[in-house]
Amino acid sequence: MPASPLRTGQQRPGSASRQLSRALSLPVVAGIVTALVGFTSSFAVVLAGLKAVGATQEQAASGLLALTLTFGLGVLWLSWRSRLPVTLAWSTPGAALLAGAGVPDGGWPAAVGAFLIAGVLIALTGLVPPLGNLMAKIPTALAQAMLAGVLLSLCLAPFKALGTTPLLVAPVILCWLIMMKLAPRWSVPAALVVALVVIAIYIAVNGVSIPTNRLLPELHWTTPAFTLSTAAGIGLPLFIVTMASQNIPGVAVLKSFGYTVPWRQSMLVTGAGTMLGAPFGGHAINLAALSAALAAGEEAGEDRGRRWIAAFTSGLAYLVLAAFSAALVTVVAAAPPGLLEAVAGLALLGTMASAVASALAVAEERIGASVTFLIAASGLSFAGIGAAFWALAAGILRAGY
Repeated sequence: MPASPLRTGQQRPGSASRQLSRALSLPVVAGIVTALVGFTSSFAVVLAGLKAVGATQEQAASGLLALTLTFGLGVLWLSWRSRLPVTLAWSTPGAALLAGAGVPDGGWPAAVGAFLIAGVLIALTGLVPPLGNLMAKIPTALAQAMLAGVLLSLCLAPFKALGTTPLLVAPVILCWLIMMKLAPRWSVPAALVVALVVIAIYIAVNGVSIPTNRLLPELHWTTPAFTLSTAAGIGLPLFIVTMASQNIPGVAVLKSFGYTVPWRQSMLVTGAGTMLGAPFGGHAINLAALSAALAAGEEAGEDRGRRWIAAFTSGLAYLVLAAFSAALVTVVAAAPPGLLEAVAGLALLGTMASAVASALAVAEERIGASVTFLIAASGLSFAGIGAAFWALAAGILRAGY
């Protein structure tokens, strides 16, 4: 017998779930998700990196605020002008590079000067095509090997902390492992939530006071200082890592969805944004890579011509998140030692795995890549210049470029 017609007000089985699925795939929702994932999955890395090169808590909070504001505004401009789902982010690999660099000669002002140099180089990549061509000649394997070596110590942090403070770190790692199985995209944000719960319990048990005057966002100016060693040891590697691990993959991600990134305009916006944010502690902004797929993919709706709205919405959401950056930094500052580094290490495990795979993908380049990786991981410092520069130089020399 034919199925009886549905009465008024009834829905076919599964129609409610399909409607919910369509609602969740709207560009606005996709944009909010993009911002939440992009911010929560790596802000711990940014804080760890800024503090490692000499930033105080106030300066690190200012840097986080400056980064979020500059790339949030950059996303609004690029997506509106191009009508493409172009999204930006802070340089997570660049922050990891800072975490392994240590305080440079000249302290925090010298690090800020290096950030400014990186911004100038990014902008010049858009203005001067030969510079982009020169950047393209750096072997991908060596750039990725340098990044992997820099990430190694930070990725070991969660497991080292597990041995010293197991009761505090174990719930974070356990949550991350479970979410990696169930919903990988949300594994780090979920681990961060657990870490914040652990911090709240720690604060309550130990009676740690939270200074209320640090809960509101505030920009702190630092006059840049310039030294040759810091430019070579931080500025140049920061530029290379940002280009090789963020900007170039960001172009590839959007291309995989059928979009062509406005390269010149994107480099000018991210370069200018980096220069603008540098005196306030922002290290570098760039094209988004992993989170770019959230705004450019099917989650942003079936109409490809309207997915730019997802990117635009993410820019607005980032500006909202910026308002909470100082409060987040203040709470995290009260965390027990090692917990922030553990979250940062978990956030970078995927990046390190990809970097290692890329570095060793070509058999002929493996020795040079291995030399680069080992020197970067060693923490070598010579003539005031950090390991990242010497690692890349040694790899290029070994490869004969």
